Amino acid sequence: MDMAGFLPKGHDDGTRFLLREVQGGVAGTVIMLGVEGAPEPELARLSLGLHTALAGDPQFVSVLNGVFATDQAEALRNLLFEHRYQLAPDNSVRKLDAQALGQAFSNVLDGLDSAAGSVLSDALLRDPTNAFVQTVRALEPDVRVRVVQGVWFAPDRPRALLLLRTQAPGMDLARQAHVEQTITAAFAALHPGSARLLMSGPSVFAVASAAGMRRDVDMMALCSFALVVSILYWRFRSLWVLAAIGVPFLLSLSVAMLVVRLAFGFVHGIAFGFGMTMLGVALDYPVLLIGHRDHGEGPQATLRRIGHSLRLGVATAVLGLTGMVFCGLPGLAQLGVFAAVGLVVAALVTLHIMPRLVVAADLAPHVSGPSRPLAVAEGWRRYRVLACLPVMFCAVALWRSPPLMDTRLTALSPLPEKTLRLDDSLRRDLGVPDSSLMLAVSGQNAQAVLEREEALAPVWAQLQQKGALAGVQEAARLLPSVQMQRSRVRQLPSPAPLQVAIAQAREGLPFRATAFDAFVADVARARQMPPLLPQDMLRTPVGAAMAPLLFARGGQWFGLVFPESVKDHQAVERALAGQPDVLVLDMRKEVDSLSAYHTGRTLRWMAVGCVLAFVVLLVGLRNARRMFRVIGAVGAVQITVLGAFALLHQPLTLIHLIALQFVLGVSLDYALFFARPQLDAEERARTMRTLLTCNAMTVLTFGFLAACQTPLLREIGITVAFGVALAMIYGFLLAGQRPNIGPPDRP
Repeated sequence: MDMAGFLPKGHDDGTRFLLREVQGGVAGTVIMLGVEGAPEPELARLSLGLHTALAGDPQFVSVLNGVFATDQAEALRNLLFEHRYQLAPDNSVRKLDAQALGQAFSNVLDGLDSAAGSVLSDALLRDPTNAFVQTVRALEPDVRVRVVQGVWFAPDRPRALLLLRTQAPGMDLARQAHVEQTITAAFAALHPGSARLLMSGPSVFAVASAAGMRRDVDMMALCSFALVVSILYWRFRSLWVLAAIGVPFLLSLSVAMLVVRLAFGFVHGIAFGFGMTMLGVALDYPVLLIGHRDHGEGPQATLRRIGHSLRLGVATAVLGLTGMVFCGLPGLAQLGVFAAVGLVVAALVTLHIMPRLVVAADLAPHVSGPSRPLAVAEGWRRYRVLACLPVMFCAVALWRSPPLMDTRLTALSPLPEKTLRLDDSLRRDLGVPDSSLMLAVSGQNAQAVLEREEALAPVWAQLQQKGALAGVQEAARLLPSVQMQRSRVRQLPSPAPLQVAIAQAREGLPFRATAFDAFVADVARARQMPPLLPQDMLRTPVGAAMAPLLFARGGQWFGLVFPESVKDHQAVERALAGQPDVLVLDMRKEVDSLSAYHTGRTLRWMAVGCVLAFVVLLVGLRNARRMFRVIGAVGAVQITVLGAFALLHQPLTLIHLIALQFVLGVSLDYALFFARPQLDAEERARTMRTLLTCNAMTVLTFGFLAACQTPLLREIGITVAFGVALAMIYGFLLAGQRPNIGPPDRP
């Protein structure tokens, strides 16, 4: 049920890295929470309650809302204070000569004279150069939140904010669903009243998509079964016919699932739902066999009349699915393979197994032979030129304003617009940096990545001077490399020169000779202290912030760098061109190029399939007039559907192309049966009744997809239902032969 199953592997380094992180990265474990709908004091209470309830739960790596547990805050403060000389980015805090210390001591004296001087006296004397303050400022996240009663709030609205990270991977749907249940239960236990909980993040999207997809699949299984059984019973009035027709369907569904499982390793929920919808199409072939049989007629005689058209229909329908099969998106390729295998198996069963069932139960339509309404309808073919008018109208609309191709991958998003707007809102409130541009720095280990990020510091400084960006978020800002920490420590003087500098700096100031002994001891200890490593930051807010920025994948380490407030993308890309071990990812460009690549690939394979189908028709029909009628009917369907998109200003997406391929196959099937030689009124009536039955099953089952929550299924359902309805109309009017005899006498 995971929508990540519809993502490809990528066609270059950038898209492969991007998709790998989307499916298994640390960023997928982040959940953003918002609480709103009540006064701010009440929202603060709920935020504190959620923090208390979730912080001790082992399902969460971190729960951040501006409040830290007392022991956690104290431990982090002590850690940062001890390592302040290694972490502080400003070299002035390590400049400990007499002149610099004299200015620092004057500032300490001013601080001691302030109202808080008695409370902060020990800290001021131990850290006269404010190294600890510089360290804390460097670690502060660049968020836009305001703090109310100690917790985070949105900057411009009464909304409390929390940021969570889960132990479970973002795409582990079962564990993530349990995480959401835990959050919801914790919120409900706080008696929120009118307040409501907002939740967003990659894992939230995945769980919601899977749940919606399962509901859609269950609905399609039930509705398709009920619809098809009802239509078939109304048409044949025989339970034996229903039982016999169920054989090719069950076999085609089973074999299709097995083939997809063997080819892809799994069967996606959308492919299964699509397979259930194909119930109406996979049954076309046995319905065509039974519907064309007269009582007492041998099934082989029926097959001699329709077998050639049936085989041509199967071959061209399967060739029409080539674009879907070879589009490169695993989920959509599953749809194509599922459909192709299902059609072939249904046809084979109809040709080789169904005849025995037909003879054993003497299966035939409840109503057979010609009728006056059908004969009158056939007379409408005299005015088939009128059917060309909407085709011409749509062709003009296409020529004047062809539908645009929407090659954005977001067009495949399973999420409603409301959900995406909420996600954007929470990201803005929390001050998440602009992710439209991202850098991936690689190295053999974590230290190599941190050193490479530090080497890029002059590039960022130059770009900031030009106004191309405001800054960057990177792991090296939170934790310098071991090499950088050692370099900073080497700037510290040994105890003896430091004592001399302190003595000179104290001259004229009212400090005792021993006032800065603790400061001297801290500096001496810092010179011997081992550097901080990433593992030292685990289970701290700093570690939680570093996790999405520094990680290992497949034995290699990566660091993500997010530029902030990018004003000039091209300037950033030019500045980083040629930098070794640095991959620049314009997120929108990469995602759109990925979709454009697969859209182009789909179009190319569609063209190949259409050419092959044309060759099959040319060889199989061997009749220029019939060929012209079949191609004309199929072309009319495609032009009308595309014209409708143009008139509605609906951009074409990869999903629409997939649906049009399916319409192409069904259109060929109908046109071939209407165009085949039909010697008498009875045969023409049987063809019309049978194709109307097939059309009703397909239109109604695919029409039900329009009620699905999954946009992908909904778009396929609307397009296919509309196209197949047109296929029946144009196939009947344009591909069918005009009768040469008058209407029959019997009703």
